Amino acid sequence: MKKKFLLFSLLAAASLFTFKAQAAGMPADTGKTAAVDPPLVFSGSVDTYYKADFSGHPNIGTSFANENNSVSVGMIDLALKKKVGKAAFVGELSFGPRSDQSIPTSGYHIQNLYVSYDVTDKFNLTAGYMATFVGYEVISPAGNFNYSTSYLFTNGPFQNAGFKATYAFSDKVSLMAGIFNNKWNYYSSLSADNTTYGDVSTFGAQLMIAPVKGWTAYLNLVTGSYSGTEFDLTTAYQITGAFKLGLNAATFKAPNNGGGFDGVALYPQLAVSPAVTFGLRGEYFKVKDNGGNVKGITVTSNIKAGPLTIIPEVRFDSKSSDFGTVFTDSNGALTNHASQFVLAAVYAF
Repeated sequence: MKKKFLLFSLLAAASLFTFKAQAAGMPADTGKTAAVDPPLVFSGSVDTYYKADFSGHPNIGTSFANENNSVSVGMIDLALKKKVGKAAFVGELSFGPRSDQSIPTSGYHIQNLYVSYDVTDKFNLTAGYMATFVGYEVISPAGNFNYSTSYLFTNGPFQNAGFKATYAFSDKVSLMAGIFNNKWNYYSSLSADNTTYGDVSTFGAQLMIAPVKGWTAYLNLVTGSYSGTEFDLTTAYQITGAFKLGLNAATFKAPNNGGGFDGVALYPQLAVSPAVTFGLRGEYFKVKDNGGNVKGITVTSNIKAGPLTIIPEVRFDSKSSDFGTVFTDSNGALTNHASQFVLAAVYAF
């Protein structure tokens, strides 16, 4: 009798615990592992640099790192992303001088803010404010080998707000097409005088092909009556385990016969050890309608210590007399040559 009473008491206690656990939101032990949502992924970077133009004052006017003879800051970049099932979001905030120069809307700090949905394993829809699909270089220094940026990067779009659809025919071929705000880089469409709303009239497309292992190429198009038309080729080939070759070529036609540019940049890189890589960027950039040209040679090294990358860099630019950027020598006299040294530190997490 005592054994039966003890057994009955244990069963009653177990039932009461299970009932309370379920009432409190705890899953009942069914012998199966409860499904857990994927975690929220947090990443980003911080960077700082010292730059010295050999003339004693700043000359080269591409994006970012404009302070001369100063230990200066770039930006702090903070990104969040999460995917549950077929739906995902990405949000990326940035703060600092590099951020301010990459976002034309005063008071905002958003680099990316978009949602996406996998209709199938091959077909994805994405809408929001996105880093541009055009070009080889990006805003975040953690995504570039060189610390200074190219003329092609500076003159192309930084962000595109809109809606795009991507279909992967295979792991070697995919196609994206989308419709975007009429003006590059802004969160909302704007009229010519930036005072009223414009429209969503810019078309963009990207064909990705990966012919062989280690080689990926992107053919990009962005065109609209407001912002103009740019054709862009971005490709990189990891030829050996140590040697990588990148290329960016683009042509841009401004709206209303307002000129444009043509340019090409080559990016060879050689890893001499797991921690040290040397690279060179050779660029030719020409402004249409007799606007002159500039040639740049940038020699850069990446020295890695875990998540920290030290970037020493020397850059030499040479321009034609009719190119719009003004270079001056150490005496303040006009010159067609400029050179600078940069030492940067980028911590990615």
